[in-house]
Amino acid sequence: MRSIGRIEGTKKAAAGRRVAVLMSGGVDSAASAVLLLRQGYDVIGLTMRIPDGNDSERDAGAAVEGARALARLLGIPHVALDVADEFRAFVTEPFRGFYASGRTPNPCSDCNARVKFGLLMDYAERELGSPLVATGHYARILKTGGECLLARADDRSRDQSYFLAGIPRERLDRILFPLGGRSKDEARALAAEAGLPVATAADSMEICFVGQGDYRQAVSDLPHRPGPFVAEDGRVLGRHEGISFYTVGQRKGLGLALPEPLYISRIDPETNEIVLVPRKKIFRECVEARDVNVLLPDAMDGARSLTGKVRSLTGKVRSQGEPLSCRVELFDGNTLRVVFDPPVFAPAPGQRLVLYDGDTVAAGGVITNGGASS
Repeated sequence: MRSIGRIEGTKKAAAGRRVAVLMSGGVDSAASAVLLLRQGYDVIGLTMRIPDGNDSERDAGAAVEGARALARLLGIPHVALDVADEFRAFVTEPFRGFYASGRTPNPCSDCNARVKFGLLMDYAERELGSPLVATGHYARILKTGGECLLARADDRSRDQSYFLAGIPRERLDRILFPLGGRSKDEARALAAEAGLPVATAADSMEICFVGQGDYRQAVSDLPHRPGPFVAEDGRVLGRHEGISFYTVGQRKGLGLALPEPLYISRIDPETNEIVLVPRKKIFRECVEARDVNVLLPDAMDGARSLTGKVRSLTGKVRSQGEPLSCRVELFDGNTLRVVFDPPVFAPAPGQRLVLYDGDTVAAGGVITNGGASS
């Protein structure tokens, strides 16, 4: 991890605390910087430099230059930090490893917890004198009773709290989400008012280190062993190209002509089989997770004891959609088991189980089971 060049900009410190805004070159982080400047913060732009899926220095450099250009327009200092090695260790290689073992990774969650609100936050405090870090995420930090809580954004269609549930609780008091109470249209308006060209830029939907391709580009060099698609009863339905190219819950892109739509319910790396089932059989009531990060201890304490006391919460097994009602059946500090009512669609091993108490994130962990109901 190294700084690229010097910190650019000569703007004097404004009133208030210093904050490092993690700038990607997009509209959301730029709008966040605009808001913080209006609120009197001493803003520094900080951009991480990572290679794309082909280790393209040109593409990585373009993102840095885009963020740097925006910082210049805003009149704030900017620094780029090369985290390519750390990003590979914490995000890219786990991503590849999950797909190779038949699981579905969540690289954005890993990046947020380990890189953005880990390495970059530490760097900002140590090297830039910035105790605060801000991003363009659509989520909120609530302060109540001397504690900071992670909560859903006001704009439910943009809410990104699901991807932030792995951030350690003790770091929340150093995080700002300026867009948590605003819409995307408002963010664009803020950028336009500041004369920033990204105000009309299209939303970025791809995985940042894959670029314009899909995730298969990042795993294309892994060993791929074709194998069978099978039904629940063991009948062979066709051949797959290798388990790295598929995920639990997938229906499209299977390359099969079937009398009814079938979904991937289980990927078995030992037998190299991919099991397909009808949609009605891919819902699951019980979902288990490990490596649980607790953000709201009070919501989990009842489940920690084995006295039978449970607490009703809501939960999600993917980023889209509203949380569904569930109850914690077991939580021993690391392993979490919840029961959903109604059942959830195709929880995929490797994805995140995130629990909410109202709008507040209670906990998040890595799903260990999934697929069709047992």
